Amino acid sequence: MKKHDLIVIAIVLLTVSMFLLLTPLSSAYTFLNDTHGMWMSFFKFAVLATFGESLALRIRTGRYGHKGFGWFPKAVVWGLLGFTIKLAFVIFANGTPAFLAYLGYTFAPTAIQDAFSFQKVIVAFCISMTMNLIYAPVMMTLHRITDAHISQWNGRAIALVRPIQLRKIFNTMDWDSLWNFVFKKSIPLFWIPAHTITFLLPESYQVLFAAFLSLILGVILSFAMRK
Repeated sequence: MKKHDLIVIAIVLLTVSMFLLLTPLSSAYTFLNDTHGMWMSFFKFAVLATFGESLALRIRTGRYGHKGFGWFPKAVVWGLLGFTIKLAFVIFANGTPAFLAYLGYTFAPTAIQDAFSFQKVIVAFCISMTMNLIYAPVMMTLHRITDAHISQWNGRAIALVRPIQLRKIFNTMDWDSLWNFVFKKSIPLFWIPAHTITFLLPESYQVLFAAFLSLILGVILSFAMRK
């Protein structure tokens, strides 16, 4: 373990400790979530998902970044994706129970509000499944496209204002890995079970947990790639 690893660990532990031990800080977090949920989602994904990519790179190569990595454009893109993720959470968390009620499962709209029950687990699973089968493939493909676009501009911030060459990127994307690994394996084996847990949590912590999940998956994949 190198010096910069210790610095990163210290920063992470200090940040987590502050939120756990300082009541005013946790109260401010709750207030901002309730009043500015979309912008909080932007911030969470901009910070945590970008850090997840950097941490995954550290595991694979021994470095947290390199020339052309593009921390700033990646953070902005993740923040914008955070907007869509929060939008999807609201739509599917409300729409799926309503659809289950339409199918005759009248307990669904109220079960998701319960403290904990078997019925709540079933509804949370259904929310996770519909969201990950309908929304997640679109978001994951979009992230691949934007990531390739940032790489084309060597990680420079100017990538954020340059048009995306969709035709060129589409022709060079690794569709085989996107379909056979990301869609066929990560969605059913990781994202659906993980987001079932997400929708069992209080609403104010759901997006935060989702952002942590993206970080965790990046670490898992990095270890798998090294092996």
